[in-house]
Amino acid sequence: KQILVLGLDGAGKTSILYSLATNHVKRSMAPTEGFNAICINTEESQMEFLEIGGSESLRSYWKMYLPKVLLLVYVVDSADHARLPVAKQLLHQLIQNNSTLPVVVLANKQDLEGAYCITDIHDALALSDIGDKRKMFLIGTHVAEDGSEISSSMKDAKELIGQLVLETQ
Repeated sequence: KQILVLGLDGAGKTSILYSLATNHVKRSMAPTEGFNAICINTEESQMEFLEIGGSESLRSYWKMYLPKVLLLVYVVDSADHARLPVAKQLLHQLIQNNSTLPVVVLANKQDLEGAYCITDIHDALALSDIGDKRKMFLIGTHVAEDGSEISSSMKDAKELIGQLVLETQ
């Protein structure tokens, strides 16, 4: 069982995955063309992350992988205000037929000027409309300078994801 990592192109999915895997920051500039799989071992478990690129041509694959996963990690660019409505629409479409799939939304790029704060992201994605039965979390993240250690919010996200994986297995 895998953890699916989705979000629009440019949201920072690959950078987040690399940072979670190595505990160090590496900013990835090239968009993922297709799929990217990363295995992360913690003391408690082995987590297999599958990232599918966020460009329009790849979004049709998103739904195919959804039934096979333990958890959805959805990454949004907090500073890309113009595309938040698209991110919201895609997220709602993805999870409408699966009421129990846990969702972790990472409001990425919190360090950028003009980035929406967590409450604004919560509202922009209409997360309160998603329902109470599902485990859902929203964490603000950012990938700082290359080579530095990951931020405490990234460590929290990694811990939360690990915990959810243990609970759903």
